[in-house]
Amino acid sequence: MKISRPLATRLLFEAQKQPDTEVCGFLSALDGHPREIYPVANVADDPARRFEMDPADQIRAMKTMRERGETMLAIYHSHPSAPPEPSVHDLDGLGYPDALYLIISLNIKGVLEMRAWQRQDDRMIEHTLTVMD
Repeated sequence: MKISRPLATRLLFEAQKQPDTEVCGFLSALDGHPREIYPVANVADDPARRFEMDPADQIRAMKTMRERGETMLAIYHSHPSAPPEPSVHDLDGLGYPDALYLIISLNIKGVLEMRAWQRQDDRMIEHTLTVMD
């Protein structure tokens, strides 16, 4: 997956705005190319350790994507204190099995890390994520 630097920067900024909470949302595509981010409120009981997307925000984001001719490409969320790898909770809560999952880690000193994953059978396979200038 290739993503522009400005879009990657916006995703990282979203995660940094709430460093103690798992932020989440959608990444859309237009003609197969990553286009826009759509933040969605995290309504989980323990938002520091898991994410649950607000249903009303999800509907609004999907409606806006459709109106703009975009499709949902990926779901993003952050891990405030864990590496950018799918957790057991992430695997249990996959509501869009065909989507890519971008995980942003705030758990490393000095550098933010973002990795892409996709479900394949009962496991997650990492996809190469390239940030383009």
